[in-house]
Amino acid sequence: MKRRAALALLATPALAQAQAAWPQRPVRIIVPFPPGGSNDVIARPLAEKLQQRLGQPVVIENRPGAGGAIGAAQVAQAAADGHTLMVTSSSFAASAVVQRTPYDAVTSFEPVARLAVAPFLVLTNLNFPPRDIAGLIAYAKANPGRVDFGSSGPGGINHFVTEYFALRAGLRLNHVPYRGMPPAVTDLVAGHIQMLITTMASASAPIRDQRVRLLAYAGPGAPASSPPAPTVRAATGLDYEATIWWALFAPRGLPAEVTRILNAAVVASLAEPDVARIYEAEGATPAPSSPAEFAEILRADIARFREVAQAANIRAE
Repeated sequence: MKRRAALALLATPALAQAQAAWPQRPVRIIVPFPPGGSNDVIARPLAEKLQQRLGQPVVIENRPGAGGAIGAAQVAQAAADGHTLMVTSSSFAASAVVQRTPYDAVTSFEPVARLAVAPFLVLTNLNFPPRDIAGLIAYAKANPGRVDFGSSGPGGINHFVTEYFALRAGLRLNHVPYRGMPPAVTDLVAGHIQMLITTMASASAPIRDQRVRLLAYAGPGAPASSPPAPTVRAATGLDYEATIWWALFAPRGLPAEVTRILNAAVVASLAEPDVARIYEAEGATPAPSSPAEFAEILRADIARFREVAQAANIRAE
């Protein structure tokens, strides 16, 4: 006990020194997508809480373009001193498979923490005959290539998770790409496409107003206030799970002590009830992780998306 106490006393000055050395000036969090999207909504309450804990301004900068690659490139090229960070989502892993970028998704960044998760949802238009996920699979098998599904664009995260579903279920679906998710949701409501796998944030209004049919959640993690529906795995036994994550990254080389302090501040921030309420409105749940845990999640997602891209011949525009 005495030895442990002595070691703790020795460690305290080092930790205090690290906290005093960082941050030395305002911290910017780059969100590589436009204001108002899910990445932005996840990042802003986090920035507010981090500012309270770190004692320096924490500012959100939106740097959209090229599917998130423009903002991510800025972060990859920034100094690894903890004053430039990035909040992005699973689309980062999908882009790593289909886009040529000036950075490497794994080696150019330091994973700091996962922030939140949300399941994708399997939606159909109200005129589509199947009433549950098993019926959808049966209908699609009986009508190969005749079920149209929408996505936010070729090589987007929605494209990946739907092709992944088709591969697991042994289906041949017809891809209808859109420029973003809003027009895809509009066409689903209008009956121009039969199905869509997307997030609650992208389709909350038509789901709430019962203008589309929610057949299943593609994975666990839906907030308690979400509409009732089974997961695909529970309803069908398929080895299929698709969730979206949001995470905090730094440029590669961030000092270990800064990573530890920042991760601890993130975990404490995500435990606050008002953050959980904001995330719930996006259909998301706070899900903090250690840097090592999230690094493994990222590698696994990139490997899975690479397999899906090869099997379904997915390419970006």
